[in-house]
Amino acid sequence: MIEDNIINKEANERTVLVGLVTLRQTEAKVKEYLDELDFLARTAGAEPEKRFIQKLEYPNPRTYVGKGKLEEIREYIDDNDIGLVIFDDDLSPKQVANIERELKVKILDRTSLILDIFAKRAQTATARTQVELAQYQYLLPRLTRMWTHLERQRGGIGMRGPGETQIETDRRIILDKISRLKEELQHIDRQKSIQRKNRGKLTRVALVGYTNVGKSTLMNLLSKSDVFAENKLFATLDTTVRKVIIDNLPFLLTDTVGFIRKLPTHLVDSFKSTLDEVREADILVHVVDISHPGFEEQIEVVNKTLRDVCGDVDKPIIMVFNKIDAFSYTPKDPDDLTPATRENISLDEFKATWMAKMNNNCVFISAKERINIDALKELLYEKAKEIHTERFPYNDFLFQKYDEDYDETDNDGAAGN
Repeated sequence: MIEDNIINKEANERTVLVGLVTLRQTEAKVKEYLDELDFLARTAGAEPEKRFIQKLEYPNPRTYVGKGKLEEIREYIDDNDIGLVIFDDDLSPKQVANIERELKVKILDRTSLILDIFAKRAQTATARTQVELAQYQYLLPRLTRMWTHLERQRGGIGMRGPGETQIETDRRIILDKISRLKEELQHIDRQKSIQRKNRGKLTRVALVGYTNVGKSTLMNLLSKSDVFAENKLFATLDTTVRKVIIDNLPFLLTDTVGFIRKLPTHLVDSFKSTLDEVREADILVHVVDISHPGFEEQIEVVNKTLRDVCGDVDKPIIMVFNKIDAFSYTPKDPDDLTPATRENISLDEFKATWMAKMNNNCVFISAKERINIDALKELLYEKAKEIHTERFPYNDFLFQKYDEDYDETDNDGAAGN
């Protein structure tokens, strides 16, 4: 693991956040993205003090924001003892070098911040290896600015090339480390493949979704386990598999890493062995935080990532809309003729819309308050039973018999280990 974490963990760093309104991003979207960046920063241990937003057609190729906005940021930094500036988009090595030269403080972009959180959260050898690979892949194109102290200061005999030589040496070292880490992950992939084969033909159910939507809380509720859950982004990096029994039907339930907007491709590639659990699952349970104002965009982010990982997803998907206890809306005034927005739509309207979209393969719950969990268990049971019956048709009469007993005894169908 790279030793020097980007955020100082001993004391929270005061920071400012920077975003751009462009032709591709509206002001409302930028504010929402900065809310998420704020959450990321606090998860990493920073304390955001102020946000700077500028309207540009496209990011300045030299400094991301314009010259005037950069001066405004510098004045605020000097007046308020700020030690860190975080940008909502990825910055090129050239942009980072130019911005650091102007602001004279530490500069992070969205990817480097996420990597720092990954490094903090990784617990198992697998997760640490995946994070380390992603860190080195991110670091490789940024070596030139890290060795500026070795650049030539003047010409003359004996003064040529030591900086370039050091950069190339370091590049080879990192390329060797990347190669070694990829080999380690291939070895991990083979081990995990064997583990999956050893699980027999039990139905596999994988929890997927945006980060911090409540997957781990739901995992704990269904499996009666103690998977780490916290109201922070990327609380879970390591894949966790638990055996769950609903009524008389056992299946394997997997908790996976959460997805997020603007997640770089090399981060997804690094977590391939983790996402193999998603690829090989029989059923996907897509958990959604319906209380989040941008939950529909989060759904699309997850769907896009799943397409990147699994291709066309040809397997049953259950949509689980979580956190209905935190859902809120403002009814429209009858005299208001403007189109309804997300804030004006009731939970019942969302239920009707999504139940129709998903052909009733969705459920609205609160894992925290344990609301409507029985309906989720029933839906999981029916989907898992279909797959189990296909694999073990000779067991079908057991389900028929048990269904009759179930009606007579009023069994509550609780999950167990």
